[in-house]
Amino acid sequence: MKYPLASTTWDEAEYAAIERVVRSGVFTMGAEVLTFEQQFAKWIGSNYAVMVNSGSSANLIAVAALMFRKTGALKRGDEVIVPAVSWSTTYYPLQQYGLKLKFVDIDRDTLNINIEQLRSAVTENTKVIFAVNLLGNPNDFNKIKEIIGNRNIILLEDNCESLGAVFNNKQAGTHGLLGTFSSFFSHHIATMEGGLVVTNDEEIYHIMLCIRAHGWTRNLPKRNLVCGEKSDNAFDESFRFVLPGYNMRPLEMSGAIGKEQLKKLSQMITTRRENALIFTDMFANHPWIKIQKEIGESSWFGFALVLSEDAPISRSELVQKLLLNEIDVRPIVAGNFAKNEVLKWFDCTIHNELTNADYIDKNGFFVGNHHYPLDEQIKYLYSLLK
Repeated sequence: MKYPLASTTWDEAEYAAIERVVRSGVFTMGAEVLTFEQQFAKWIGSNYAVMVNSGSSANLIAVAALMFRKTGALKRGDEVIVPAVSWSTTYYPLQQYGLKLKFVDIDRDTLNINIEQLRSAVTENTKVIFAVNLLGNPNDFNKIKEIIGNRNIILLEDNCESLGAVFNNKQAGTHGLLGTFSSFFSHHIATMEGGLVVTNDEEIYHIMLCIRAHGWTRNLPKRNLVCGEKSDNAFDESFRFVLPGYNMRPLEMSGAIGKEQLKKLSQMITTRRENALIFTDMFANHPWIKIQKEIGESSWFGFALVLSEDAPISRSELVQKLLLNEIDVRPIVAGNFAKNEVLKWFDCTIHNELTNADYIDKNGFFVGNHHYPLDEQIKYLYSLLK
């Protein structure tokens, strides 16, 4: 591809980190993962970070943690408001824990949740708003928090595509009770497979430590907010199960790679934003293509393009043309997720109409952004879309 969707951010440092882990003989979650978690939490501005084996698992462990709090725990049937456009594993943990989803339309310009539709969707039954920061673009959290007001509504963030995005001088992923991140190959940092959850809530942090590894107490501090106090007898404590958990542990190699990726992250985001300046300047006045409107400071996961109603070409024809000219393209995340057959397994409702989600589902696509300059690639893309 002349203009690929994603590219490696690894160099000798990541391969040296892998070799360091191999030489140590410790491959499952250990000191490398713990150090990476601590460094990530500091970078993002959060008290705690828990690494897991994927961004999908990050969403699962975040939702699970809310079911097991001593005070204010969610229960089956509680209503969660979600935007209609996101990735599948934003929604699946909610279904798996018996929560009731309410799909709300997106804003056609920002591609994030439609604030006015959200305002009208919130009722006394709403327990959670699960905001998704799409393609690097943070939500307007001032408006979301104004809608929440004094209501007892939990704000969660799926920030898997938006590491490094900033709203009101605060990192995306830290505006809610929990924020989730992905470090899959195509994302802002790449541990190959991996994800993280951040929170400032110590009880939730302890719950996630427990759920991540079988629901046992082994990884909890001696005094903790899950089981109280652990026994000093390591043998008795080794197989003590207190919560229904999973095995979501990451590999030590993923933690070691993550430490190297964090060293590069600020510069990689700076370059992505420099690429975005070129892209937005070039496409700002395109006659039949609209681009994503930035909220706050996007970290520009990719560049979304949406055909206007009067476009002289269909999306399928345009996608075919781009692929033939070696430009890799994808739909805008999963498009309107509410159209999928899998919803027969969900307890869900649709608030009003999903007009904008339907429109971008049929007329939207995105191309990649990278950690290196894309001047020539963006000019090449524009030349094909003149």
